Amino acid sequence: MNLNDLAADVLQHQRSTPELIANALRQAITLGIFEEGQSLRQDEIASKFGVSRIPVREALRQLEVEGLVTFHPNRGATVTTLSPTEVQEIFEIRVALETTALRLAIPHLQEADLQQADAILAATDEASDVARWADLNWQFHETLYAPARRPRLMTLIKTLHINGDRYVRLQLAHNNYLEFSQKEHYQLLAACRQQNPDEAIAILQHHITTGGDRLVTYLQNNTR
Repeated sequence: MNLNDLAADVLQHQRSTPELIANALRQAITLGIFEEGQSLRQDEIASKFGVSRIPVREALRQLEVEGLVTFHPNRGATVTTLSPTEVQEIFEIRVALETTALRLAIPHLQEADLQQADAILAATDEASDVARWADLNWQFHETLYAPARRPRLMTLIKTLHINGDRYVRLQLAHNNYLEFSQKEHYQLLAACRQQNPDEAIAILQHHITTGGDRLVTYLQNNTR
């Protein structure tokens, strides 16, 4: 997949709105089509999507709020670059927010939620594409947190996932983190099924913290 494919998908819907363009650009960033620090030229993007610069600028401003894009005076927009320290901070915040969401959600988890989470893990076991695994990873966590019924909290958590997603995909492409992560996903699901919040929280905290530590170490040891 490349930017032309993403642009074609937007045009196919015949709705070149800022939100649709933001969705396509977000995918381009998380998939590595746009690399960190790369300039995002509004004229070129507008031409790809067959729109004026106005919806493109609105889309870029939306991504700026999400932390994926940075605007520079007299330079325009670039893909945000995160240092290992900033990535570590993202995972530290994730621990606080996601353990809160899970604790609120567990009393409201229904069998349908648990079955959906189990199906997502089964699909993950069969996935061979890093991008597909990353999407399923978010779906799994979202399924467990959604019963908390805290939309603002979910928005914050999703934004943090988006910010770290491109780095997680990079890590997945270079080591065997998937197997380790899946093992903990199954353990987390089992604790949720048993309605054991303390065990589930401990597993989730270890899951996020260990994943963050591994990613920070990878980024420190590899020139990006």
